[in-house]
Amino acid sequence: MSTTAPAGVTTGVELEIGGMTCASCAMRIEKKLNTLDGVVATVNYATEKARVTVPDGYDPAVLIAEVEKTGYTAALPAPRGGRKDGGPTGGGEEDDPELTSLRHRLIGAVVLTVPVIAMAMVPAWQFTYWQWASLALASPVIVWAAWPFHKAAWVNLKHGAATMDTLISMGTSAAFLWSVYALFFGTAGTPGMTHPFELSLAPSDGAANIYLEVGAGVTMFILAGRYFEKRSKKQAGAALRALLELGAKEVSVLRGEVETKIPVEDLQVGDEFVVRPGEKIATDGVVVTGTSAVDESMLTGESVPVEVSAGDTVTGATTNAGGRLVVRATRIGSDTQLAQMARLVEDAQTGKAEVQRLADRISGVFVPVVIVVAALTLGGWLGAGFPVTAAFTAAVAVLVIACPCALGLATPTALLVGTGRGAQMGILIKGPEVLESTRTIDTVVLDKTGTVTTGRMTLVDVVVEPGVDRAELLRLAGALEEASEHPIAQAVAKGATQEVGALPIPEDFANVEGKGVQGVVDGHAVLVGRESLLAEWSQELSHGLAATKARAEGEGKTVVAVGWDGRARGILVVADTVKPTSAEAIAQLKAIGLTPVLLTGDNEAVARQIAAEVGIDEVIAEVLPKDKVDVVTRLQAEGKTVAMIGDGVNDAPALAQADLGLAMGTGADVAIEASDITLVRGDLRSAVDAIRLSRRTLGTIKTNLFWAFAYNVAAIPVAALGMLNPMLAGAAMALSSVFVVGNSLRLRGFRSVARP
Repeated sequence: MSTTAPAGVTTGVELEIGGMTCASCAMRIEKKLNTLDGVVATVNYATEKARVTVPDGYDPAVLIAEVEKTGYTAALPAPRGGRKDGGPTGGGEEDDPELTSLRHRLIGAVVLTVPVIAMAMVPAWQFTYWQWASLALASPVIVWAAWPFHKAAWVNLKHGAATMDTLISMGTSAAFLWSVYALFFGTAGTPGMTHPFELSLAPSDGAANIYLEVGAGVTMFILAGRYFEKRSKKQAGAALRALLELGAKEVSVLRGEVETKIPVEDLQVGDEFVVRPGEKIATDGVVVTGTSAVDESMLTGESVPVEVSAGDTVTGATTNAGGRLVVRATRIGSDTQLAQMARLVEDAQTGKAEVQRLADRISGVFVPVVIVVAALTLGGWLGAGFPVTAAFTAAVAVLVIACPCALGLATPTALLVGTGRGAQMGILIKGPEVLESTRTIDTVVLDKTGTVTTGRMTLVDVVVEPGVDRAELLRLAGALEEASEHPIAQAVAKGATQEVGALPIPEDFANVEGKGVQGVVDGHAVLVGRESLLAEWSQELSHGLAATKARAEGEGKTVVAVGWDGRARGILVVADTVKPTSAEAIAQLKAIGLTPVLLTGDNEAVARQIAAEVGIDEVIAEVLPKDKVDVVTRLQAEGKTVAMIGDGVNDAPALAQADLGLAMGTGADVAIEASDITLVRGDLRSAVDAIRLSRRTLGTIKTNLFWAFAYNVAAIPVAALGMLNPMLAGAAMALSSVFVVGNSLRLRGFRSVARP
């Protein structure tokens, strides 16, 4: 072992595990890895991966060797497609040798087994030598098609362990060997022998019965279950593969004035590249020149393109829907938002919720218990005086019916589909334990700025003196403000441009520190800024304007005075506006049983006005940033289970303290890091979708677990009492796994709440 790093310094290693066939396999590997000094491992049967935390500098070869000692294969993930973001190149069935092999074995088993079952079930089809024809047809199925089960059972036996494959191999081999014995040494090989197909068992002469249809049928049904289970697991991970495939493959980099096409993985931070209409933006960056609309729907789920211009940030994998852009790369490879999204989704899919840990513990002891139950069943029937055939068949039925696969698949498949669907909708769930948190949430604390409101200043009102043209005021004020970099000035300039179009270029522009700007526009000496700036030039606001200004400022809005040619002409009102979807989102939060609380540092009057606008009844205002976490703690002390939604650096402690933290993806990185769920879109309605999806996923997990537990609890006694034919037991066992995976796949149809 290599443990040269300082104590306490750890790193994460991911291994791809091969050869697992059921949840008990994953438990064995996990237990084996966790016996290593300093190693903490989690093995996920559904994703076929191990997530291992080891001391920094630890040699992964030690981990691989330990897995191989257990009888399975392990490897470090190979770079998929050579891309720096680790994006896969495919996910089709032809890329998976194990799935291809399963398909070939299944086809062979179906072709050979159907006639065997048909002859066994229909006495009229039992011709003179039908039993020998059944042996010829069933032998390849039980030996070749079932070979993966026998091989795995032998490997497990060498390591002193038993898994689901042990049950299958024992059951099918016993059925086959007994049939061979009855055919060659008993009376079952007699020409013209017939026996009816029965769902339950009855006392009979064991030497006259064959169970080839049981061995072949069980093999066929279990192969079918494994094949469709594996195919479904690949479909469940399709959302993540599709997410990773969104990125561009080539990029046009500017070298001086010359465009050069290079692979996207060769792009460097600081490179400037060209994005033409219809092309994907190669990586995260800042627009240098150009204006356009960017379609972010593939990444965020939002259908409306976002307008961008010089200075705006853009995200890799989104599509340029408008004009030509020149973008400077700010993040590349694994640092991009796309790669981080994929990493969050993979982490969530690989982890385990508490309910899954319980299921894994049960699966880990289940197989040995079943073997004991099968032995007791055999002994009990023989002790009660029943023929060997009846006792043997009941024991085989117990072995076959007891598959714990459905139990092992219940949680991970739902997680795969649920988190993948969330990624498609711009909802990133960081871990499976988050799902359990959403179940008990009853209170949602919402930060105001950037969460309920846009977080950006916007021109909301224009008030002019009698006789003054509104458009003229906007044109003159906007021309001066466009030359300033102040956020309020930019809000005025943007609002003016949207209403009156292109703005003139000012002359003699000057910034008056702390008061505003002044200059000459179209021959007019224009002042834009505080009332005190105009007062210095003897330009007083009229009583009407002054009253309007006072009223607006009382509502927490910012007022800019405008004057030219020696007289005050009007005022411009700027404010942080409520997001258009916030009121709808609050209504939806209430509809799912949550109580919204508005938390802000603004004064009480402003906070209550915003709250009234969106429909929030409870307001906590005038809170210092450092005290937000205390508010969450107080609510928790009152017995409430609290979710916190925020986007700023000052929200991070409160997000971490809350029972469930949701961060707007448009906010600060530290807030996103501290949260449990990231909402890529920055739309508050996404919070509702996130909670609904999490609850739906948790509900699916519980349904799956109930089915798996109920199935095994009910089926084993039925089989032990001799009331179930082993072949039908095999079919029922396979169908239970397919049911669990199919139920999980229903999450792919999750939709956002209806939006007008």
